[in-house]
Amino acid sequence: MHRSASRLTRVLACAAVVPVVLTAAGCSSDSGKSSGTESGKKSTASSSAKPSSKASAALEKVAFAKLPDPCKAIASKTIDSVVPEAKEKNGTAAKSNDLANRASCSWNGLQTDGVKGSQYRWLSVSLVRYDSHASLGSGDKRAEEQYNKQIELAKTVEGAHDVKVEQAGGIGDQGSSVAYGVKKDVDFFNTTVVVRTHNVVVTLDYNGAAYEGAGAPDQAKLLQDAIASTRDAVNAVDAANKGDAAPEQGPSGSASPSGSASPSGSASPQQ
Repeated sequence: MHRSASRLTRVLACAAVVPVVLTAAGCSSDSGKSSGTESGKKSTASSSAKPSSKASAALEKVAFAKLPDPCKAIASKTIDSVVPEAKEKNGTAAKSNDLANRASCSWNGLQTDGVKGSQYRWLSVSLVRYDSHASLGSGDKRAEEQYNKQIELAKTVEGAHDVKVEQAGGIGDQGSSVAYGVKKDVDFFNTTVVVRTHNVVVTLDYNGAAYEGAGAPDQAKLLQDAIASTRDAVNAVDAANKGDAAPEQGPSGSASPSGSASPSGSASPQQ
């Protein structure tokens, strides 16, 4: 009887222990799941709370907030030298509804030297400015794209022959010249100089032709004069922005010309 009582006591004791162990195990299991879930929620919340780099990235402030008067971008003495007998010494400005972002001006002249014939010259300068834009990129990047586009346009002018492309160092951040000939009623010798200075692209076209038995224009001299004129224009952009801080821009940047809307250089003389 004593042994039966002892055995019963041991069985009851074990029966009492088992639920405790199972409960502990159950708690342990639930605790792990809860911990994992909470951790996942915290991780997700933390991740979603972080702003995207695109949203938080500030727009790059552009170097140039405005353009100079295009007809004053090239010095008067330079015009006297490269376009002798200019019809309009002050130049002829092209129409633009946004002079802060795009502007151009041209000059042409015919210098007659009696029986030695005549020399014709035509000069055009185009200025295009780009702002930084949240979806399109920085002003400098957009200007670089336009710079490359203008060079390609100059290289593929209809009727161009003997095309020669060279670097135009020492002007702005990037510079190239494209020289070529075009046959019209006489031979025209053309030079296009494209320069990027920060967020502004300067495209200068200069061509010359000889009439009535005059000697053909010196192509090396045409290039030299074109580069000198372009340097004037780049300096004018810098001078127009001296002391002016570029305006703060909103998330989309201010209105600026698209590549397709930008004026491109013309290889044909304007008479």
